[in-house]
Amino acid sequence: MTALTLSTAGAATLRADALVVGVAKGAGSKSGDLVVAPGAEAVDKAFDGKLATVLETLGASGAEGEVTKLPAPSGLKVPVVLAVGLGPVPKKDDAYGAEALRRAAGSAARALAGSKKAGFALPTESAEDAEAIAEGALLGAYAFTAYQGGENKVAPKGAKPSGPKLPLAEVALLGTKPRDKAFKAAAERALAVTEEINRARDLINTPPNDLYPESFAAVAAAAGKEHGIKVQVLDEKALVKGGFGGLLGVGQGSAHGPRLVRLAYTHPKAEKTLALVGKGITYDSGGISLKPAGHNETMKCDMSGAAAVFAAVVAAARLGLRVNVTGWLALAENMPSGNATRPGDVLRMYSGKTVEVLNTDAEGRLVLADALTRASEEQPDAIVDVATLTGAMVLALGNRTFGVMANDDAFRTSIHEIAEEVGEASWPMPLPADLRKGMDSPTADIANMGERMGGGLVAGLFLQEFVGEGIAWAHLDIAGPAFHEGAPYGYTPKGGTGSAVRTLVKLAERTAAGDLG
Repeated sequence: MTALTLSTAGAATLRADALVVGVAKGAGSKSGDLVVAPGAEAVDKAFDGKLATVLETLGASGAEGEVTKLPAPSGLKVPVVLAVGLGPVPKKDDAYGAEALRRAAGSAARALAGSKKAGFALPTESAEDAEAIAEGALLGAYAFTAYQGGENKVAPKGAKPSGPKLPLAEVALLGTKPRDKAFKAAAERALAVTEEINRARDLINTPPNDLYPESFAAVAAAAGKEHGIKVQVLDEKALVKGGFGGLLGVGQGSAHGPRLVRLAYTHPKAEKTLALVGKGITYDSGGISLKPAGHNETMKCDMSGAAAVFAAVVAAARLGLRVNVTGWLALAENMPSGNATRPGDVLRMYSGKTVEVLNTDAEGRLVLADALTRASEEQPDAIVDVATLTGAMVLALGNRTFGVMANDDAFRTSIHEIAEEVGEASWPMPLPADLRKGMDSPTADIANMGERMGGGLVAGLFLQEFVGEGIAWAHLDIAGPAFHEGAPYGYTPKGGTGSAVRTLVKLAERTAAGDLG
């Protein structure tokens, strides 16, 4: 992991491999519009006040995420200055937004892969700014290299094996107050949250031949032991005994049996309990309703919801939040075989309801249904489930925004606002009652499929059937932003992103403060 320090050094005296400064787009459109952002005054002075002019000559515009490297002048102790674009200059009396700082820091950290230490002299007017820069840098420095850089057995003798550059080793935040409690707390929070997001990313990126329900459960158990979280793992025998028909039905076609993992972080002074439920399909072939060619290659990411829940519970424990947080990981591998559930089969769920399976590729809602019912038995103050649930949600909101549904409008609004605050794009979605009829079954209590149009909302309505009465519940469909297939941008890497973790952690903090919504 990349280290984080609050540096007492000034930009002119810091010894590091590089120094990161911010630049922004001015209001005009002519030469001279580039603006050097606060924090870079010493660097600009070292360039005789012509840093903006030099950068413009090199083609820099200050656009968000734009990175320009240039040799440092003799007045600095670093060999390289990296200027990163912050986007438009804020309006008068406004500061640079937290998300702009996160994205700029992420772009800079990624561009400095292979470096040992970099100083970040971005605009820092408060501890909140420092936290945003730290988050962006630590998330942007992420790289998944566990399966790369192996020995090349046919390479010439003595040749060094080629491999990816290591992530930036240390982020030093300049312009901070290392002895100030607020800055210390901001740094500690940023480190805890980003390390858990990156742990979730690692899980999402791990190949499915190495990550399956049993091995995922083992990772959770080990983390629980490390951070004082109680972990209970229900294996196949326990699931059969308990009547978890959804989990068993989805997992019965695989050689790797399903698991239900319960993680419980408790605080002795907690007054509220938050339950988090995550879809953990470690690989989704579609089952008998096999996915078409071209749709299987990224299906290792179908456990992103469980990874987010796992990360959020561990982060809550590391931060010592004054709230009880219970995480439920509904883990299964959805495979076709002679033992697999068939379209037309009827499953008896943990709740006692029966479900006619019309499509085995609508499996996430089946494992979540069992977990939601079990979580409801403990009567938490609220339940939030997180899942890469439907392609319909991607069609509706694109690849960067997750949908939020809930049985309580105020709760849905709170989660949407929290997500926007922490920099995760989300959008409130309805649960139209008229779509429920499409899931009526002549054979069972409900079918796992309904109308095709509005499929993401239909899935939400299905889940709502398994939430305990009187419990505030929200459903986050992260099918779009959970796995990024394009080029990296800002602090978002290619592959697993850790979507929804920041939202869940902030929700836990709000709950601890008595502001559940």
